[in-house]
Amino acid sequence: MTSEQTEKPVRKPRIRDAEATKARILDAAKKEFAKNGLGGARVDDIAEKAKANKRMIYHYFESKEGLFQTVLEEVYLDIRSAEQKLHLEDLDPKAALEKLVRFTWEYYLKNPEFLTLVNSENLHRGKHLKKSEIVKASSRKLVSMVDTLLERGIREGVFREGVDPVQLNITIAAVNYYYLTNRFTGSIIYDRDLMAKDALEGRIHFNIETIMRLVCR
Repeated sequence: MTSEQTEKPVRKPRIRDAEATKARILDAAKKEFAKNGLGGARVDDIAEKAKANKRMIYHYFESKEGLFQTVLEEVYLDIRSAEQKLHLEDLDPKAALEKLVRFTWEYYLKNPEFLTLVNSENLHRGKHLKKSEIVKASSRKLVSMVDTLLERGIREGVFREGVDPVQLNITIAAVNYYYLTNRFTGSIIYDRDLMAKDALEGRIHFNIETIMRLVCR
């Protein structure tokens, strides 16, 4: 028997398998929590959809609430990371602000789970995010980015003084967020399809104009 015949096959690293399993669990959990909230989501369903052992979920995340917190952290870090990649510092202040408003709108449209997860966490009075230092740190970067943009606009004489970056961030989120989270009732109340293509285009133009009127001189 040759040395090649007696040589044992090389095992693949288990770390890669563990990371892939965690990724599948988080993806399944995001969809389940977005659909049913923390209270309605079932760990059994998440495990089945992730093709993972239920015990592995508790091994990685300790509890359903721990899994929910991790999902929240993932979605918040995703949008914060995407905001940093806008490179607003490369644009003139007005174009940068418009880009930020448009990005927020498009992100909400493409990631409806984010909106429902935020709603769910608000029902729990933010108790999971309160524990998350990484989300707090990433949010401070957003405020700093907008503050820098406002200061640059003031120096260039295009933005007025006295705009609070936190209030501006809240308003940008609000004018985009409210329309989409209330699209079903709004379509009935205002007797128009709020998700029709022309309605969506009209809304983002209105949102941009609203923010510009608020900030510009």
